[in-house]
Amino acid sequence: MRALVLREHGGMEKLALEEDFPDPVIGARDVLLRVRAASVNYHDVFTRRGMPGIRIPMPCIMGLDIAGEILAVGPDVDGWAVGDRVLVDPINRVEGGAMGETVHGGFAELCRVGNHQLIRIPGSVEYTTAAALPVAWGTAFRMMCTNGRVAAGEKVLILGASGGVGVCCVMLAKLAGAKVIACAGNAEKCERLKALGADHVVNYADRDFVSAVHELFGKPRRRSAEGGGVDVVVNYTGGDTWVRSLHCLRVGGRLLTCGATAGYAPPEDIRYIWTFELKIWGSNAWSRQDLLEVLELVRSGRLTVPIDRIYPLAEAREALRVIEGRQVFGKIVVIP
Repeated sequence: MRALVLREHGGMEKLALEEDFPDPVIGARDVLLRVRAASVNYHDVFTRRGMPGIRIPMPCIMGLDIAGEILAVGPDVDGWAVGDRVLVDPINRVEGGAMGETVHGGFAELCRVGNHQLIRIPGSVEYTTAAALPVAWGTAFRMMCTNGRVAAGEKVLILGASGGVGVCCVMLAKLAGAKVIACAGNAEKCERLKALGADHVVNYADRDFVSAVHELFGKPRRRSAEGGGVDVVVNYTGGDTWVRSLHCLRVGGRLLTCGATAGYAPPEDIRYIWTFELKIWGSNAWSRQDLLEVLELVRSGRLTVPIDRIYPLAEAREALRVIEGRQVFGKIVVIP
């Protein structure tokens, strides 16, 4: 089969499109998928570079998010048949590990998947849409809804709002009835966020987001009856935005996080946490129920999935380059 293969960690040059990579061999409780779509995540960049403390078996086929058609089923598989359209939960909750990381993923024509990882795709949902959901949308749903419980009338500041997770956070916050302040790195992305429904946008290149929040809603004050600040900050970047995020929150406000793409060990100012009685809520990935609820929101038409670009497998390296350069709005999908 054809596959985008990583044989050692490093730069983009370590990825190669191989024409005759061995086909997967399925076990008794596995299915063989013809991959119809696989979306790209920044996590794939980390996998290519190498992550401290995580051993990636080589060679590695990346690609966590996979949607496809079943070509064969193992003898102990019940409830699934050849031809079924399925979405893969990338996390193997029975044996451990993850697709595209510890086992081969979706940047290939074929893929072996445990039957317990399968979710049926409704007939009205396209493969490209389904493949965009698990990592970004599953994570965003858990952070915003399952754990964060963003509610109608709340003011929500979203940093990195133009990426896969960020775009979903904007849409989920609006669906909940919140007022959204979305931050992005250029004017074009800000305009697209407005089109998605963001009430206010902040261009990082032109304006400090803390000053923007204070101008819009007032500076948080511990003893002020008027309050000031926002109810929720979504910050999955970390780095130098972390402490400044705390400066935006009202008394009793909460900071939601699910990652640290700009640095996991930022400086801290604990004074703000106790003085303003702030809550910091972490979300780690998603549950199967989170994925089912997101898929139902998409099936029902309550949510749409912005897909920026679709690349053929032969151009998957370019898809990774675009993600790494943060030149994306929403999701990028690879079609084998």
